Amino acid sequence: MSKEKQFVKEITPQSEDFSRWYLDVIRKADLMSYSPVRGCIVFKPDSYEIWELCQKELDARFKETGHRNAYFPLFIPESFFQKEKEHVEGFNPELPWVTEAGGEKLEERLAIRPTSETMIGHMYAEWIHSYRDLPLLINQWANVVRWEKRTQPFLRTSEFLWQEGHTAHEDEADARRETMQMLEIYREFVENILAIPVIAGKKTPSEKFAGAVDTYSIEAMMKDGKAVQAGTSHYMGTNFAVAFDIQYLDRDNQQQYVHTTSWGVSTRLIGAMIMVHGDDRGLVLPPKVAPTQVVMIPIGPPKTREPVIARTNELFAELKQADIRVKVDDRPDQSPGWKFNEYEMRGIPIRIELGPRDMEKGQVVLVSRVSGEKRMVSQERIVEEVKQMLEDIHKEMFERAKAFSKEHFGSVDRLDELKAFLEEKRGFVWAGWCGSDACEAQVKEETGATSRNIPFEPEVVKTHCIACGEKAQHTVVFGRSY
Repeated sequence: MSKEKQFVKEITPQSEDFSRWYLDVIRKADLMSYSPVRGCIVFKPDSYEIWELCQKELDARFKETGHRNAYFPLFIPESFFQKEKEHVEGFNPELPWVTEAGGEKLEERLAIRPTSETMIGHMYAEWIHSYRDLPLLINQWANVVRWEKRTQPFLRTSEFLWQEGHTAHEDEADARRETMQMLEIYREFVENILAIPVIAGKKTPSEKFAGAVDTYSIEAMMKDGKAVQAGTSHYMGTNFAVAFDIQYLDRDNQQQYVHTTSWGVSTRLIGAMIMVHGDDRGLVLPPKVAPTQVVMIPIGPPKTREPVIARTNELFAELKQADIRVKVDDRPDQSPGWKFNEYEMRGIPIRIELGPRDMEKGQVVLVSRVSGEKRMVSQERIVEEVKQMLEDIHKEMFERAKAFSKEHFGSVDRLDELKAFLEEKRGFVWAGWCGSDACEAQVKEETGATSRNIPFEPEVVKTHCIACGEKAQHTVVFGRSY
């Protein structure tokens, strides 16, 4: 059997082995290859284009809110990490170090960037002098390295791509507004572009970013019930300002420390998107980030192919002109059925079929990847009908994911109930928490579940701690995670 035909072989069902299904899908859909370096992957064109489309959407939102892009060095002096104790302790286990360069041992070790708070803090101390320099709103698109012990393509790799925003403000109120503004941008983007419903909330102290005062997150549920942290936004207070001496002359000519924030999302979103929407036939791509939104397949015997292909190409040009990402597959050496299977597996939102009978009727057939619905539409209205179907597909994907999340959300009062829920149903739970680190650690030790966040809008309010039974200070979302 040819290598090409291997793509249409059956993949492992989700119900049989979700992890194997995930690996089957990303390999068969040609999204990535393993690299020779442990824990690193090669982004193939389709997955990288998904990331480019995410970048485009997010970058526009960042710029609309006054942020500008810059780029900072990949290498960070070891001494920078020593300036903020909590930060270095949080990242030290994951740091790779450069100790030699040009055949000579370096006087000071250089970390390969795990995140850029320290480097940017150093530079902000040089750039910021007066309240007139504030707020300073900068974003960076970059790669980072965290030497993970357990890796999973896209979700957790030793090197990954992301954006990291770093801002400096005159006071706490302005910095906190920024922190929440960016969390809301992430929520809107993940729900309205990736069609993934999320829970927004505040991280518990044990789960917050190393060096932050407060960390906020959006949490998404995968089809195996596990959580993926889809985005975070951190209020850093003056921790990094003090560590790196980032001071400014205020409006009363007094020296003050700036208040800083940082926030980021990564290529982990690609893995989340696959796990939330994919099915046993393969990928299901949200239309707004699908590299190809529409594939056109001319159908018919050889003697009728020429006029069908000619008309297909004319319609292709119309769709292209309307900024729809479309391709034509008119290869004569593969059957229409084989092509249907391949493009379903690759998750392309819409398939357009055009055959001799359709030519006679002046119509085309639109097929939805999500519902399988077939619509016979006039060729004259192809652009409007395709745009409408793309909108319908996004809405249906979001509603399906939302319904799945609701079905796999429980409410528990005791640890034994949480254990039973995770074994029998899988998913997230609402549970009470007294605020004690010890109780939170006990939940993790006995169930494998971690606190995802303290949601801003819990659907239920719990009154007693799941671990100790004392009065609950918070209603928390617990779940197992990647």
